Amino acid sequence: MKSFLARTVRTLSIGQFVFLLSMAAMALAVVVVLVMSTVVERRAVGDLAQEEARQTSELIFQSLYAAMRKGWTKDEIGDIVARLNESQPGTEIRVFRGTPVIAQYGDLPGEALLRDNDPLVAEAFRTAEPVLRTEEHHIRYIYPVLVRDECLSCHVANIGQVNGVVDISYPITDLKVSVGFVIKSVIIYFTLILTTLFLALYFKLRVFVAQPISDFVGVIDDIIAHTDLNRRIAQGTHLREVNSLSNHFNRLLGTIQEYQDKLEEFSQRDPLTKLYNRRKFEDFLRMEVARAHRHGHQFSLIMLDLDDFKGINDTYGHPVGDLALKELASILDRRMRRTDVVARLGGDEFAVLMPETTPDQARIAAENLCRALADTVIRLPVGAAHAHASFGLVSYPENGSTVEKLTIAMDVAMYKAKRLGKNRVATLDSGEEDAVMAVFQKGRMLQEALAADAIEPVFQPIHRVADGGLFALEVLARVRTATGLKPAADFIEAADELGLTREIDERVFDKGLRVLAAHPDRQMKMFFNLSGRSLAAADWMQAVPDKARAAGVEPSRIVFEITEREALPHFDRLVKIIDSMRGHKVGFALDDFGSGFSSFVYLKFLDVDYVKIEGSLVRHLCSDPRDRVMVRHIHAMAKEFGISTIAEFVEDADTLTALAAMGIDFAQGWHIGAPDVAAATCG
Repeated sequence: MKSFLARTVRTLSIGQFVFLLSMAAMALAVVVVLVMSTVVERRAVGDLAQEEARQTSELIFQSLYAAMRKGWTKDEIGDIVARLNESQPGTEIRVFRGTPVIAQYGDLPGEALLRDNDPLVAEAFRTAEPVLRTEEHHIRYIYPVLVRDECLSCHVANIGQVNGVVDISYPITDLKVSVGFVIKSVIIYFTLILTTLFLALYFKLRVFVAQPISDFVGVIDDIIAHTDLNRRIAQGTHLREVNSLSNHFNRLLGTIQEYQDKLEEFSQRDPLTKLYNRRKFEDFLRMEVARAHRHGHQFSLIMLDLDDFKGINDTYGHPVGDLALKELASILDRRMRRTDVVARLGGDEFAVLMPETTPDQARIAAENLCRALADTVIRLPVGAAHAHASFGLVSYPENGSTVEKLTIAMDVAMYKAKRLGKNRVATLDSGEEDAVMAVFQKGRMLQEALAADAIEPVFQPIHRVADGGLFALEVLARVRTATGLKPAADFIEAADELGLTREIDERVFDKGLRVLAAHPDRQMKMFFNLSGRSLAAADWMQAVPDKARAAGVEPSRIVFEITEREALPHFDRLVKIIDSMRGHKVGFALDDFGSGFSSFVYLKFLDVDYVKIEGSLVRHLCSDPRDRVMVRHIHAMAKEFGISTIAEFVEDADTLTALAAMGIDFAQGWHIGAPDVAAATCG
């Protein structure tokens, strides 16, 4: 029964609880009213009955005494008692003789039997004290008449003896209660009731509502102060809503803690391969540099990049590419020591930190890993594939004594492996240390420039040779520094080594696009140089037309310049990109045409709109007949293909005159206009 009641109370709502509490208070008030009414009634009846009985007895006694002084008889006494009974209906008065009177005058008939059988009368005779008895409807008061001095004149008795008793019986309904007593009683009663009710409500609300909420707030404050999501709210209340709130809050804490654990894991682990991510790898690398410096240990780093991994994604799709990355991660994890740190740096780049490992030991480990990867068959849902990677191997302190230098050296060594033919391990010899430092310094300068949005475009005009009018602007990248603008020659190789060329291209393109949209000449074109990484980013290239239209520029006003060095590694992809851009009328130009023996072959396979004649051929056009022959034939061949020609490095008026005589379409160079920010505002 007790457990049933406890379960019932626990399921109460606050409204139900308050209702039951009010009903309990009402019941308590009713009970107290009844009890207090009974007490008041008994007190009033008892006190007033005793007082009235005493007064009546005194009156009777005085009446009897007056008659006695005149010499009273039994009949006179009976007459007096009868009159008294008649004057107060419902009241019964009886008189009993005491021993002194009986001895002197004799006993009344039948009185002895009544006197001896009535214990209250006998008690009054025995104790000589008044006796009060309260019954349901009557109050009985027995008053003893004691012998006084004046009684001795008629009676032979001793002072203080009981001459007789007067027995008075009153009906309770005839009593009058004191108004002051009633008012005071009511005030006391209501004060008591209100105090009790207040204390009960305060206690209940304190225990069942206020205390749980206070504990709730305390837990929240503790969680905020100590970031301790393991805390939970104890369910010690019997209110359903408070328990429900506690349950939901505890579940919320559990959910937040679960998300925090996941976020903590994601902050350290790569979600796809479950290897450490770049940030955690750099943390380990910093600790290892400090430990190696303190104890004089050597350690080595391996950076590997999958060769032609994009081909797997393009051929089989990204889900299959993800499976290949997971398989590679599994191979790395199995092949390396438990003390080695294996991480995925991003994309298809991985790194391994090998503590307390010499360069020779690391070389053996890297070669074994390279062979193991090449020999491993990666099982895919669509078949099987082999994966190859280029490995860059560096060591502390031979290739760097800081995290930054080691990271740059690792990148450079890996790119060196790719330049040497891929699927191999490359290291940096002592003669390459200065090159690494130069790359590091320029790379840091570029990263700071990108972070500070300090990549600035400058614009060099391209004029029509026939009439000298502005035809287009070529956009060139510069880095804004405290000492001025640094030209691309100072940082482009470092950007290529560090994989920053695409981000630079995108910054220059976005800013150049805004300038083109604001230029007053709505027919003017703008030429953009693209790196190999940008050409390989098919998603970015496909988005160019929509991005141009969103900026208010027709795609036909955009021309991308490509060089032989950038086109050769991505030739097949470049053909597809040019074909897809044709539908949007985006133009393409072959830059530095004539600088390589294969330049002419590109005219056969690449559907370009312009060829920009190599500047070294144009610069000495007036002084070297062979250059004139080369330029003339390049122009003639381009015309046969329906391609316009642009002569670069036009530095004087004579050269411009010679180009006009040959029929060259466009020219650019210092004689036409130097690269400058202001060139973009000239009409």
